[in-house]
This record gives sequence, C-alpha cells and structure tokens, in this order.
Amino acid sequence: MRDDHFSHIIAPILSLTERQVAATISLLDEKATIPFIARYRKEKTGSLDEVQIAAIDAEYKRLMELSDRKQTIYARLDELDNHDPALRQRIADCWNSTELEDIYLPYKPHRKTRADLAIEKGLLPLAEELLRQRTGKLTASADDLQGARDIIAQRIAEDERCRNAVRREFSYSAIITTKPVKDKQDTPEAQNYKDYFQIKEPLKRITSHRLLAIRRAESEGFIRVDISPDQEKALDKLAYIYLRAQNEASYQVELAMEDGYKRLLKPAIETEFATLSKEKADTEAIRVFADNLRQLLLEAPLGQKRVLALDPGFRTGCKVVVLSPQGELLTHTVVYLHNQESIQTLRQLIEKFRIEAIAIGNGTASRETEQMVQIALQVEGQKTASLKEERQPQVFVVSENGASVYSASKLAREEFPNEDVTVRGAVSIGRRLMDPLAELVKIDPKSIGVGQYQHDVNQVQLRESLQQTVESVVNAVGVDVNTASPYLLTYISGLGPALAQNIVQYRAANGGFKNRKALMKVPKMGAKTFEQAAGFLRVSDGDNPLDNSAVHPERYALVERMARDLQCKVEDLMHSAELRAKIDLKRYVTDEVGMPTLTDILHELEKPSRDPRAQLEEFHFDEKVHTIDDLQPGMVLPGIVTNISAFGAFVDLGVHKDGLIHISELADRRVRDPQEVVKLHQHVRVRVIDIDRTRGRISLSLKQIKN
Repeated sequence: MRDDHFSHIIAPILSLTERQVAATISLLDEKATIPFIARYRKEKTGSLDEVQIAAIDAEYKRLMELSDRKQTIYARLDELDNHDPALRQRIADCWNSTELEDIYLPYKPHRKTRADLAIEKGLLPLAEELLRQRTGKLTASADDLQGARDIIAQRIAEDERCRNAVRREFSYSAIITTKPVKDKQDTPEAQNYKDYFQIKEPLKRITSHRLLAIRRAESEGFIRVDISPDQEKALDKLAYIYLRAQNEASYQVELAMEDGYKRLLKPAIETEFATLSKEKADTEAIRVFADNLRQLLLEAPLGQKRVLALDPGFRTGCKVVVLSPQGELLTHTVVYLHNQESIQTLRQLIEKFRIEAIAIGNGTASRETEQMVQIALQVEGQKTASLKEERQPQVFVVSENGASVYSASKLAREEFPNEDVTVRGAVSIGRRLMDPLAELVKIDPKSIGVGQYQHDVNQVQLRESLQQTVESVVNAVGVDVNTASPYLLTYISGLGPALAQNIVQYRAANGGFKNRKALMKVPKMGAKTFEQAAGFLRVSDGDNPLDNSAVHPERYALVERMARDLQCKVEDLMHSAELRAKIDLKRYVTDEVGMPTLTDILHELEKPSRDPRAQLEEFHFDEKVHTIDDLQPGMVLPGIVTNISAFGAFVDLGVHKDGLIHISELADRRVRDPQEVVKLHQHVRVRVIDIDRTRGRISLSLKQIKN
C-alpha cells in the first residue's frame, strides 16, 4: 500500500504541492494508468501532465525501495543486538540512499579485513591510544603498529565525515582519465575507440555520449579508466578531521590516513562516482531515445490508401508487395533494377490495383529503386494515359529500420505464415507509410534505430521508459477498437496482451463493436479496466457519436445535459460551432468536474477523434547527388533527419551514408539540446561543410540556411 506521508518528501523535490502528490499517489495505488490520470483526472491532480505523474511514480518507487532497505538494516542491527535509539532515529529520518548506506556501513556484513584480524589480535586499544595522539614515545612493535594502523585506516574509510569530505572533493575536482590497453591498442577493433585512448577532462563536464563511449571501450577491454580528485586536497580534508598534534602517534595516524584513503576510501568513492556519472549519462541517453521514439511513433500517417511497397535490393532484386487500404497483402513479386520488363511490371501493378501511393525502403539501392519507379510512372516523359492527374501515385521513401527484425519475428510469422521474410519486410515498409504507429508497435523499440548507445545503458530503465513512451503515444492518438491489431490494443490504458487478444477474438466471433458499452461483454473486461481503457478506444459509425471521440463514457450524461439545455442533439453540438459557442461551461462545474475537464470536452466536441499527428509530405533527394563522391563542400542539399543524439543530428542525403550536423552547427545561436532545432524525420536543407571519404564521414551545417 502506498504511504501518503511520502508526499511531503516528494513535493519539494518536484516543485509540486503535497495535495497534488498525495492525490496522484492515491490514483496510482488504485491501479490507474498514467495516461488515464493525465487525461481524465485533472481536477484531482491539479492538471499534472504525464511527465509529472511519471516523476511522482518514480520518486515514490525510490522511497519505497529505501523503506525496504531500512527494514533490512533494522534486521541486521537486531542480529548485532544494537538497539541504540539515536542510531535508529537517524535511519528512520534518512531518505537519501547514499547517506543511509554511510550510516549502515560500520554494521554491514563484510569479508574479514586486515582491521578485523588486528582487532582479533587485541590491537584495538593501541589504535584508540594512537587516535588520542598524546605525547610520549611509542613502545609497540612494528607489527603491532601496522595492525593498529589497519584499524584506523578502516575507521577513517567508514567515517561519514571523511566520506562526505572526499565526495565533495570528487564533485569539485575529479578528473576522468583513460589510457589504452597496450596489447590491444593496435588491433583493428580498437581503432573504433581511438578517439578515447588519451582522455583527460573534468568528470563534471564530460558529455553523456562521450562517457558512454568511454565505458563501452572499457567494457570491451580496449582502455582503462580512472576517476580521481586532487589527492593533496582530499588528504588535507581528512587531516583536518583526524590529525590533532605533531608527535609520533599523530605520525602513525597520518600514515593510516593515507593508507585508508588510497586503499579503501578513494576506490569506494571512485566506484560511487563512476556509477553516478554512468546513471546520469544513461538517463540523458534514454531521454533522447524516448524523445526520438515519440517523434517516430507520431510520424504523419498516409491513411487507408492502396499502396505499392518496395524493399530495394541490387543482387536479389526488389521485393514488391501490393497492399489494400486495410493493409492486407494482395499480391507480391520481384523486380530488378535497370530492367525494362520490371518497369513494365510496375506499371501493370500500378494500373491494375489503382495504386494511390508508393513506399520505398530507404536502405541499399533506395535511390536507384526510386528512379525506376519514376520511370514506370512516365511514358516518354508523359504520365501514363490510365494514370489520371488526380490519382497519380505519390512516392515516399520510408525508413526501414527494424523491418528485418519484424519480418523474422513470431508476430510476422503469425501474420504471414506462408510468406518468406522478404515479403514480410516489404509489407512492413508499406504499412509504415499508411500508419507508422500501428506498425512500429510490433517492433522492439531498441531495433528501430533512433537511439544512441541503447545497448550500453541500464536496460531495465530503458525498457520502462520506452514502454511508457509507446503507451503515451498510443493513448494520445487513440485506436479504432474494430480495426486495431492486438499489438496496438496491448498498449491501451489498462488492457495488456491478454485483454487485447480477447477483444480481437470477441469481435471476430461476434462482429464489430457497435458501442463502447459492448466492450463489457469481452471476457475479463471488468469495470475498472473499462474505466481505464474506454476513453482511448474509438467506435466509428457506432450507435453513439461520442464513442468516436475522446470524451469518456463517465461524462456522456454531462454532454447530453448540455445538448438538452440548448434543445438539440449531441450530434448537433458536434457539427455546429454556433451551438458550441452558446455553452456556458461554468454552469456545469461540480465538485468532480472542473474547467479542465469541461474545456477538454468542448475541444473534443469541436474535433471528435482528432488525430494529433501531422499531414504527410512528399520528399525528393537532389537528383544530381547519389553517392558520397558526388558531394562537394558548400553544396546545399535536401535531407531527412534520421536520428538525433545529444551531440547533433544525423541526416540522410540519399548517398547511402548519413551526414552529421554537430550541435554547434545546428543554429546561429548556442543550442543545448538538438531537439530544440530539429525533429526526427524532419525535411531539412543543409550545407555540406566537410567530407572525409576515407572514413565515410559527412559534416553538415544548418547555419544561415532557411528551412
């Protein structure tokens, strides 16, 4: 059960009110989903958005984990028969994981240390005597002094004051340094990491993508990494805490202090900062990945059109499929580049199936395939007679990242058990054009190709973030319950795979749903699940026009009351701006329904089931540029943004190798985040500033170019 007392801890961290946090925690505890809370419980949360709600949930989980950790610590103290009330109160009041572990460190089970052995030899009194640093000649043996120093070294390493002092020095002055592993640095594989062989820079300034690259090179055994603060300053801070005099005893303490720092304390804090910096880099990389994924999923759909899709290829030819407006496979074949017979085949398919749009994968041979298609659409420079001007097919180049992953997946085999992977891949390309969201939800987001270092970051955190992003987008767009695939329905608020499959099976056995209420007949669809899901499921051409909107069924009576007050029908409100203008929303405010919900309802009546995605636009590469050898510095060319990272944006120029717009070249002003300037799959015009043909690198700029 969630504990509302966390609200006073979480609220200041997130700059929210305790009421907002407590209400959100209560809703989450009732198994309400983030999209549902953000959309339909604005009055309770004070109109928090999905990002804020997710942040509350994350903080709550962190505090609950700390609470569980405290129980483990209390149990350990019980084992040690330690019932110190002051210690237990400190633990109870602590909600910082680092501080909590520092408090627990002296009591934590550990392997037997040099200090433990010295204590067993009875040297603890000598260590205590040395720490008092009184004057007088030391008479203990060298071995006994060494044992006493081991005890002091461990005490210093476990002292909260010392740990915090060294942490502060790490924060101020830690330098991350790399050096190559000698017996590997000249191998071909190591050359990929050559830029990271001799790094030396402040840890607090290193960018997330550089740190992740360094950590990857380290994990693959090509470099060694060290993080160290200014050692002299760190030791000075420890001396301030522990040195009390200048005599033989204080000299022994100083030796122990230096040993404790180098052998125990510095490595421990270095590991801590290595972990913290990696976590920070992971968070940034995951944020960029999630932002890219959101943009990709929200890419403009073509809609239900008759589509010809081609998966380009040189040696094995181009796989061609024809899809119905519903995305069903009608036929497939193979055509070959620079082949007149293949051009004729394309013409016949275009005319026979009255093709409305053509999708071409953007992989190898994409440009050559597009040229062949354009030729097929022409007869001696004229449009074919049967292809009237008003229905000349539009040609689109479609990202095929992840299509091969889908084509070999279990889902693809279930959809097309009798077709090979090449046909399935071409179908995926065509369907992506029609509805990117519906098709891309079938693919593991990590395989879509819109992230950086996705295999190097925390995989649990990445999976949760991407899952949350997909759910957010699917629910923001909404789905038609009578046409959506089980994969798409899975992401609807409250459903999941089992219920999504039940919905599909129910409609197959009973026909399409006539209204949202009929969803309650689906096996395992309870009232709570219906509440969570209903507003995001659409029923087009059903019994109730509100079923094809984002108005939640719990508010239908309210809309019907609005219509009665204006002496009209609900349909009239949805079709007449004049009638909607007469609605006085203040009349309908209650304890449960406030202006945020009423405003949402009014917007939905104006544009029911509106799709938040943009309109699709055609794009064409420069016809004079086909390979990297055609590029020259100074050229201004059209391109498509294919990926966005923390350090810049990658752009497809149609030369089979993406160019990079470094973050410093994105605008004539300073840019902190590339997402401020460009979006995924945005059409841009860029200037070529440098070409490294040996390494296959293209440098681009957006400066002083109007897009």
